[in-house]
Amino acid sequence: MSRHTLKSMIKPMAMLLAVLLVGCAAPPKVDQSAFKQSNPGSILVLPPINLSPDIRGSLSFLSTVTLPLSEAGYYVFPVAMVDATFKENGLSMPDDIHAAPLPKLQSIFGADAVLYITLEKYGSSYVVIDSQTLVVAKARLVDARSGVLLWEGKASASDAEGRDNSNGLLGVLVSSVIHQLASQVGNPAYGISKIASARLLSPRAGGMLHGPRSPQHGKD
Repeated sequence: MSRHTLKSMIKPMAMLLAVLLVGCAAPPKVDQSAFKQSNPGSILVLPPINLSPDIRGSLSFLSTVTLPLSEAGYYVFPVAMVDATFKENGLSMPDDIHAAPLPKLQSIFGADAVLYITLEKYGSSYVVIDSQTLVVAKARLVDARSGVLLWEGKASASDAEGRDNSNGLLGVLVSSVIHQLASQVGNPAYGISKIASARLLSPRAGGMLHGPRSPQHGKD
């Protein structure tokens, strides 16, 4: 093998190795010092701002966030009580509630932290012969006393994940029709919301930390 041939083989191999090394690089470490210093025990979840055309999105997604936060070790203010309290204080729309001053929220509820959620996508969409139900949400957790950002994240879920389209065009058509009928009589995005909220709010590396009520608290 000539030297020229050897060089021509080494160069693409080196480039491939560089690509693999970049792809395997560890994700950037998230600074969680503010989160740990704040050490919130109670979280006030505000009604999500809904950017999707489905008016059911805000309340539907809100009903799914208590479980992952509670399982993570936090006290979450009951949704019904929070809703009634906001209405008593003249606040009913998510946009207005998100704009409320932190000192006011803290004085009313006495929460350690406030969770702001925005629904970017919620519901079913139909493209030609295919369809999917998609939920995309982002959130940020803020210290209710200082206003310091403790954590922020984004997650999504879709019923198209792992869908088997091996039955051909007819199978896709039948599936799309069934999906459309189901979305007209029910709320299929609610089930997808449970998955999205769990992905968004469950503790994971670089994400939400475990709360004081969790045996994993302080071990993140």
